[in-house]
Amino acid sequence: MKIRYWLALAGALFLATPARAELQIDVTGAQRDPMPIALPEMVHQGFFVGQQGRKILEVVKADLERSGLFKVIDPNSYIQEFSSMDQEPAFIDWKAINAQALVQSGVSEIDEKNLRVEFRLWDTFAEQQLKGQSFTTTKDNWRRVAHVMADAIYERLTGEKGYFDTRVVYVSETGPATRRVKRLAIMDQDGENHKFLTSGAAMALTPRFSPNLQKITYMSFSGDIPKVYVLDIETGKQDLIGNFPGMTFAPRFSPDSSKVLLSYASNGKTNIYEMDLVTKGKKQLTWGGSIDTSPSYSPDGSKIVFNSDRGGNQQLYVMNADGSDVQRISFGSGRYATPVWSPRGDYIAFTKMAGGQFYIGVMYPDGSGERLLASGYLVEGPTWSPNGRVLMYFRQEKGGSRSSAPVKLYSIDLTGYNERQIITPADGSDPAWSPLLP
Repeated sequence: MKIRYWLALAGALFLATPARAELQIDVTGAQRDPMPIALPEMVHQGFFVGQQGRKILEVVKADLERSGLFKVIDPNSYIQEFSSMDQEPAFIDWKAINAQALVQSGVSEIDEKNLRVEFRLWDTFAEQQLKGQSFTTTKDNWRRVAHVMADAIYERLTGEKGYFDTRVVYVSETGPATRRVKRLAIMDQDGENHKFLTSGAAMALTPRFSPNLQKITYMSFSGDIPKVYVLDIETGKQDLIGNFPGMTFAPRFSPDSSKVLLSYASNGKTNIYEMDLVTKGKKQLTWGGSIDTSPSYSPDGSKIVFNSDRGGNQQLYVMNADGSDVQRISFGSGRYATPVWSPRGDYIAFTKMAGGQFYIGVMYPDGSGERLLASGYLVEGPTWSPNGRVLMYFRQEKGGSRSSAPVKLYSIDLTGYNERQIITPADGSDPAWSPLLP
């Protein structure tokens, strides 16, 4: 399967230096009030181009508001209308409606296949331009341009990389509880451009992106025995990982995509192995009679976090990438599972089970600073956005049997205040967030 985009950055408009303290949002704090931002209609000529411009701005608006950091001001309150990208903002008009930031944008037709999209981001109170950029793209690629534009605005106003121009692979679930069909699906982070990657003939679970975006590793049942596979997104080719006679599960790529971590169950023991995808060599990293699973590399590849019951119940442990120096890091009440290292390296996310509830939480890599962000009857399987500021996971509410209640995808930011449902065509579980698209 080919999923290919074409996007050419045609250059950047001038970038001015603000004359006052820089307009910026603190994404690490507990900020509840979103920044008021204005998104006036795109400058355009012609009905079709105008329609494209409106669709682009709708996606930009949705991206920014979904982050919880921005609130787009009602366009009915706008005083100034732009007729040209060279027209200067009437800052007094934008201050009057308390627009702290203003996005002036335009779209034009290059030829029958291509568009030019440009924008300028203004600090209205400092009366200074913060950023300007232009793009050349095919007409059918307008949605991706919108995500790239939203990322650029987000980055300039937060100081953090955006996460809108990304994809999510997850397990799509359909059918009755006794004959549940679970197959891999992929979509943009906002739920659009949805596609199925597997047929559902064999149950698929725990998909994970490779850092280079071209491959997904996941668990699939071969008969009654789960095995780990690698699927090439571009070609659709699927390969079995390793020649393990028993069950293999919980796969995760290394930061350079050359290796896969997985758990191998044999003779009542479950240990973690590292599989080299080039040489096909395998290396055992944990030993003993406990259940060691859900391994995840640190961003630099030097450490691995995993969960194990070696201490009596499920807890989180960190070890060197060669399996040495194993240290327990979780000491709160309850059990811990599915740890995953942040792309920034500053946090480890996890699922926690305590007091009859499930939680999604984060802690520092040494185990300190534990914070619980989401809770419910069943919340599980966190995955990080590429900027390390948002988590996606799946949630099942109490109602009926556990196996038949709807399962939905959700996201939440690190403050724990901005929880959003991700709409999917059917039930969804086990999400995995891609890096930013190239």
